[in-house]
Amino acid sequence: MKKNVKNQRISRSRFVQLASLIVLMIMVLPNLAIAQSGKVNFAGNWTFNEGKSNLGDSGRRFGGGDMVVKQESNLLTIERTRTNRDGETVNMTSKYTLDGKESTNTFGQGESKSTAKWSADGKTLTIVTKMSFNGNDFTSTEVWTMKDAKTLSIDSTRPNRDGGEMKTTRVYDKK
Repeated sequence: MKKNVKNQRISRSRFVQLASLIVLMIMVLPNLAIAQSGKVNFAGNWTFNEGKSNLGDSGRRFGGGDMVVKQESNLLTIERTRTNRDGETVNMTSKYTLDGKESTNTFGQGESKSTAKWSADGKTLTIVTKMSFNGNDFTSTEVWTMKDAKTLSIDSTRPNRDGGEMKTTRVYDKK
C-alpha cells in the first residue's frame, strides 16, 4: 500500500511542538549523559558560605567567592567571582577535562596545568594543579564533593609560605 506524501503539510502548531521537543532534547541530553555515567553533577550557581568553610590563615584569597560551574560530559568550566585586597571584583574562568588528561589554564601572567580524575564510585572529583610562581613550582589538590543536593565542599591542600602544607575547606550553597 503506497501513500502519497507529496502534498502532506505540517500544521503550524505541530511544527511548534516538534521544534520545542528538539530544543528540549538538545538541552537535556548532555545532562542525561552525565547522570547515566553515575558521576556527580557539580553544575550550578554557587554562593560561597564563609560560615561553614574552614579557611585557616588563607582568607578568601584562595578560591573564596561565588562561582558558576558548567559540567558537560567531558568538561568542567568554573567561572569564579571574588573581591581582591583592593576591593576590586576579579573574574576568573578555568576549564578542566574530566578524562584525566592535562588541562592548561592561564591566570595573570602565568599558567597552570591540571588533571581532573573521578573517584571509582563517581562521587568525588580530584583536581591536581601544578604551576610556577616567581621561579618556584607549586602543586595543589582540590577534592570536590557534594555533601547533599545543595551543598558543595572543596577540600584543598597546597604549600604554605613556610614550605609546609595548608589545608582548607570551602563550602558553597546552591542558589
